Amino acid sequence: MATTIQNPPPQNPDPNPEQEPLSGKQMSFLEHLEELRQRLIRSVLAIVVGFGVCFYFSDKIYGYLARPLTDTLHALHMADKLVYTNPTDPFNLYIKLSIVAGLFLSSPFILWQVWLFISPGLYRHEKRYVWPFVILTSGLFMSGGLFAYKMAFPAALRFLVVFGRQFQPMISINEYWNLALTIIVGVGLVFELPVIILLLSIFGVVTPRFLIRNIRYAILITAVLAAAIAPTPDWTTLFMFWIPMVGLYIVSIGLSWLVYFRKRRKQKRELQA
Repeated sequence: MATTIQNPPPQNPDPNPEQEPLSGKQMSFLEHLEELRQRLIRSVLAIVVGFGVCFYFSDKIYGYLARPLTDTLHALHMADKLVYTNPTDPFNLYIKLSIVAGLFLSSPFILWQVWLFISPGLYRHEKRYVWPFVILTSGLFMSGGLFAYKMAFPAALRFLVVFGRQFQPMISINEYWNLALTIIVGVGLVFELPVIILLLSIFGVVTPRFLIRNIRYAILITAVLAAAIAPTPDWTTLFMFWIPMVGLYIVSIGLSWLVYFRKRRKQKRELQA
């Protein structure tokens, strides 16, 4: 009597370890909520600590923030002290200044808490892109803020003060705070253009060829955006905002090309395998 030996069910040889989650622990919905609550509490405590530290040094932080205007007024032999019209304005300004500075000071810890919350649900190949993305995003934002603080903002202030030199400047601390925060944060956000194009390239929305073919439209759009952001209508300030944006677009083309090159190389390896 012949005996039939059935073949064992096929198994997946050499499973890809990159497709395995980072952690095998399964959490319920309530456990996720509890984890989120703990991360939020720790982040809020970090902001409170950052606020306390920055409020202690708020006088020095304000002096550093007001330096572009005070240096300009001093160079033009004008009174270099800002004014206020309400007795509570200085205190309120220091509160707002400490909150914003505290957010920046505690942002590394907050990002770390966000990472601890989402990392158990990420794959290994996704984990490799998290820190480069965070570093690139933070670095570009700080570079944009530094560029605005050191170059664009002082040049715009000098133009405005010189243009109105026939009048006595009485710049209030609240108006200057709103202008400085808008310019510095706005330029910092504009410097995130390479990150946006990089993400669009990763998802296949844009390609290097598309970006190069439409560079003339990009130059026109960045010129309009620079004119909207620039606080003064003079050509010098406009070019100081516009030229870096064009440079960022060119850098974005290079980043998109790197993504495209890596995708092509991966496709060739899969075909050869």
